[in-house]
Amino acid sequence: MRALLRAHAPSGPALWLVLGRGLGFVATFAVPIVLVRVFDQTTFGTYKQLFLVYGTLYGLAQLGVAESLYYFVPRRPSEAGRYAANALATLAGAGAICAGALALMAPAIGGWLMNPALTATLPLLGVFLALMLTSALFEIVLVAKVRYRTAAWTYGASDVARAAFLVLAALAFGGVRGLLWGAVAFGAARVAVMLWLLARGLDVTLRPSLALWREQWVYTVPFALAVGVDVLQANLHNYVVAARFEPAVFAVYAVGCLQIPLVDVLTTSSANVMMVAMARDGFDRRGADALALWHDTTRRLSLIVFPLVVFLVAMAPDVITVLFTRQYLASVPVFRLWTCMLLLAVPCVDAVLRACAETRYLLGLNLLRLVLVMVSITFCLDRFGLPGAVLAMLAATGVARVMAIGRIGRLTGTRVGALLPWKPLAATAGFALAAAVPALAFARALALPPLAALAGAAVIYALAYGALCLRLLSGVTAVPPVPALQNAVR
Repeated sequence: MRALLRAHAPSGPALWLVLGRGLGFVATFAVPIVLVRVFDQTTFGTYKQLFLVYGTLYGLAQLGVAESLYYFVPRRPSEAGRYAANALATLAGAGAICAGALALMAPAIGGWLMNPALTATLPLLGVFLALMLTSALFEIVLVAKVRYRTAAWTYGASDVARAAFLVLAALAFGGVRGLLWGAVAFGAARVAVMLWLLARGLDVTLRPSLALWREQWVYTVPFALAVGVDVLQANLHNYVVAARFEPAVFAVYAVGCLQIPLVDVLTTSSANVMMVAMARDGFDRRGADALALWHDTTRRLSLIVFPLVVFLVAMAPDVITVLFTRQYLASVPVFRLWTCMLLLAVPCVDAVLRACAETRYLLGLNLLRLVLVMVSITFCLDRFGLPGAVLAMLAATGVARVMAIGRIGRLTGTRVGALLPWKPLAATAGFALAAAVPALAFARALALPPLAALAGAAVIYALAYGALCLRLLSGVTAVPPVPALQNAVR
């Protein structure tokens, strides 16, 4: 088992980011679990609607400039300060515009989402959003400059502090408004720490450059459009449900669309390290090293994501009960479908396309997903109820992933059979499914409380899955080294 873990655990740089982000995501994950026990269902629905608006604008208003640093800084590290200053100025301006727009449009947004309580709180959310946008480049600069450990600690400390500010403020001052005051205090502190660390810890001189800003926008505009469309299609289902149902029902749906921190941590960290490695080594579209790096990342992710998805789907009622109480058991069908979406994140196709500077193709894919969701979501909601909204998302994302993999095959001149490590993926999926049998049998055979059933099933599942995975070691003692990844570590 130790050899298996060494062979498939996240690689050095990604491991640091996984640890840092993992700590932060655990803290962030705990926030709604605490608040669901503090707020009534309507207030909790209001909280989820507010942060739906926040998440949408946070993704849209970045305009791709923060993420573009993954592309530019590794290629021209001497200009990191100028690229970062350009991004900082752009993000601060976008944040100010968003804050003003939310203050002006608060009554209209509250009416559209059938929740008057939003009107009084959206202006405060706008201030928090502006501060978070201003600091959006913080960890990205650290990763792009290969300061993985510092980035890991920053990710972890920032998310832990944000969770503490939100929860303590909600408990101390009560309600969603008190929570937002805590969020604003955290945002101000984060901006201050970012400016200090960039100037002192990295010795980065934040000096804007108009010439470099133009260069950034040549790359960023198509990517910004792609990200914008991606954010819209990723959140459209939430807005459709929020506009059609009262806040209490939206709370049930939002709980079902639970973000699993571990998967976000693993996929995002691995994709970021992979992109930096490809950028530093001059990504050759037909290079064997780049394809091997992609395959290695995919194998490592599947070893963790596949069993996690199978276990969560099998034990969904117990998971929802333990995390959100029996009051939200109606979320189980939504949760099961939403969890299946995680499987589509394993190949990290967006990161590969971005490393190829295929931002225009990404834009086309995201537009396709948006159109598919728009034309299908109403029918699916009417036909299948709340789970129908996730079905529309699942189908649209699946189509886009298949097309992206095909595009990568054409870019690298690789046939379909060699595009992905199909045999290891199939073996991992089979082991994940087989391990669920004894775990589910245990949970259903004994009338245990949900927490005890979940814990016991998790132990049995881990043991069964680990035993089955030992078969992967037959004839294979380690994953062959990937030169691009080794260079990234150095």
